[in-house]
Amino acid sequence: MSPFLLWYLAGINVITLAAYAADKYKAVHRKRRVRVVTLLGLALIGGSVGALIAMYAFRHKTRKACFTVGVPVMLIMQIAAGFLIMNAS
Repeated sequence: MSPFLLWYLAGINVITLAAYAADKYKAVHRKRRVRVVTLLGLALIGGSVGALIAMYAFRHKTRKACFTVGVPVMLIMQIAAGFLIMNAS
């Protein structure tokens, strides 16, 4: 696997985890929230591991089906795509 891809995935997962943490903080303090499309979008572009960790570490968005089903499905699809790409070369 390319070092660039590893750095990208590490970075996007840290950013995703931080976005979920910020949204949880804003929810508790009744401030303007991070949009759902932003949270799911970050998971979609490679941050699904960070999203899953954040969801259960902060107990945030664990009652919403689009998160509890959608994020694991994204992770499975990303793993499958990774295997396909690795086996294609």
